[in-house]
Amino acid sequence: MDPVDAAMIDAVGTIVVGLAAAGAALIGHRGANSASQSGAIFGGYSTLVDNLQEERTQLRERVVENERQLAAAYNELANERADKAELQTQIATLTAENDRLRERIVELGGQPT
Repeated sequence: MDPVDAAMIDAVGTIVVGLAAAGAALIGHRGANSASQSGAIFGGYSTLVDNLQEERTQLRERVVENERQLAAAYNELANERADKAELQTQIATLTAENDRLRERIVELGGQPT
């Protein structure tokens, strides 16, 4: 074999090996970027899930507090209705007594006021 041909084959081999190494480095770099992006995506997804779970917990706590306040308001309304009914009964009783007393005043010859 001619020394020029051997040198040419060595040079071409070196270029091919260099290109293969560069290709492998490029693919490795892309794989690293892809893995890094995947990690960022999964990390972002995990953060989003954590935030949603925290918000859901806060909303549940607000619902429980609102239900407590609603129950207290219903209880207060029931008490006020009972008080109102009691007052209406007292009003009716007093009105009936006043009517009876006025009638008695008239029976006794007086003028009711």
